[in-house]
Amino acid sequence: MSLLQGRVALVTGASRGIGAAIARTLAEAGAQVAVASRSGDNPGVEGALAQACDVRDPASLEAMVTATVSRFGQLDILVVNAGVGAYGPFLDLPAADLEEMIEVNVKGALYAVRAALPELLKSDAADIVTIASEAGRRGLPNEVAYCASKFAQVGMTSALDHELRERGVRCTSVCPGGVATDFAMGHGRTPDMPQLAGMMTPDDVAQTVLFVLTRPRNHRILEVAFRPVAEPSWG
Repeated sequence: MSLLQGRVALVTGASRGIGAAIARTLAEAGAQVAVASRSGDNPGVEGALAQACDVRDPASLEAMVTATVSRFGQLDILVVNAGVGAYGPFLDLPAADLEEMIEVNVKGALYAVRAALPELLKSDAADIVTIASEAGRRGLPNEVAYCASKFAQVGMTSALDHELRERGVRCTSVCPGGVATDFAMGHGRTPDMPQLAGMMTPDDVAQTVLFVLTRPRNHRILEVAFRPVAEPSWG
């Protein structure tokens, strides 16, 4: 399969969960892939560049982009995936959890785009895909700070579309509902939660990202929202 042959992708938060699934899917579609995570682990992507990277640190992201271009010669795709979450009543949310969501989900997304954009602007087929959330489209109970951070990601990506589309960079928010991973475990989620059984898989999200990236270049997808059938409707 060579849908992405000749393209180079950088995926943040890629050592496990949704990021790992996206990295594997893009590699299987022919892309050369760089995987960034705090651990620096390679999630089983053959030929990938795996490097430790903390998205809270602009210098760390700049080093990741430099390493990617040094290895592969270019950068065409940025998948902004690194994220953290914590659920529960707003007044019960520890200040440390709130700070981490802002640092990783908001600042980390901005820093990732800022580091990658100079190289993306050199590409003739550039894409920025932000893995946001249904929580970035509507307010949800027990997710006040998480929603705030994900609304910020959706707003960022929409603004980038206005700024960058005429320069050849497509910008898309991918907004899944519930996905069964270890995300937020111990911070409002537990392994025995019955809701996990009806959630989507990381591969479901990865296939959606691949769909976005492989559309003809004469159009762009601004936002993709999708949810498990078992998930209730809201508002």
